[in-house]
Amino acid sequence: MTSTNPRPRDARIAQMEQEGTRFRPGSDVGGSVDAAALRAGFGAVVVATGATVPRDLRGQGRELRGIHHAMEYLTTANRSTPSCPVPPSLSARGKDVVIGGGDTGSDCLGTALRQDARSVVQLDVHPRPGDDRPSDEPWPLVHPRIFRMSHAHEEAWERAGGDPRTFAAVAVRFLGGPSGRVEALVLAEVKPGGRSPRPGTTRELPAQLVLLALGFRGPEQAPGLLGPLGLSVEAGGAFARTSGFAALSPASTARDDEAVSRGVFVAGDAGRGPSLVVWAIAEGRSAAAAADRYLRGGTDLPAPIRATDGPLV
Repeated sequence: MTSTNPRPRDARIAQMEQEGTRFRPGSDVGGSVDAAALRAGFGAVVVATGATVPRDLRGQGRELRGIHHAMEYLTTANRSTPSCPVPPSLSARGKDVVIGGGDTGSDCLGTALRQDARSVVQLDVHPRPGDDRPSDEPWPLVHPRIFRMSHAHEEAWERAGGDPRTFAAVAVRFLGGPSGRVEALVLAEVKPGGRSPRPGTTRELPAQLVLLALGFRGPEQAPGLLGPLGLSVEAGGAFARTSGFAALSPASTARDDEAVSRGVFVAGDAGRGPSLVVWAIAEGRSAAAAADRYLRGGTDLPAPIRATDGPLV
């Protein structure tokens, strides 16, 4: 029997629509949607565009075809349908795949396995962590760096009979063939306590698909978004804001909310930089309270954090 109950996500969207939220997918604010007109038509605007600009890897052979950013690969795979499959250039099927470390790399690992990759290796610049929490990383102040196995690592282990990760390793350069496609990756061991390659430790890995999972630098800085909304960019790449989530324009000389607030607010990774979903939830609530306070002169909404708050240390 087929269930008629809506999926949790669809039920949540339906509830938000009943509460007055209007969703407009496929809208590119600063592109197809005029940011200035958006600002003029609403009392407040919250910029929550995420931090989607990926960090890149420079080195010999980076221009070769078959080297892609991890999110490009994952987005294409997630949108794949029987009528619109993953293009062969982005599919891992029958290929040797090399992936960067981290959670995004783990997602790529699982996807490559499901696409029937010939082999998958995940590089991690850090040494293999221990199995127990270090004494200098006490709970709950620090999320400990201990050896962990994701579902993708377990799947790879069952398939190949070993851990797919190579620890304390860094990519040095890429090798290609006459066609201009990547054929191998040259890696090296990392010097203890650093990220530099150790001389004399290089070796080659076959690779017809390389997925760069190196984290993200900050939000996209489209001119059509920056200028009309009066956004400025901090040194780290995030949009500048006050502790109360009000956006700081390039001409701002003060950082208090009353002096700079123009009804434009910045929340989430766009202002904090790449972070965790728990921060996104807290920031969304706090930015909503800030916008409500700006519009009504006060608010009853919860504001769990300030924009300047950080993890417990």
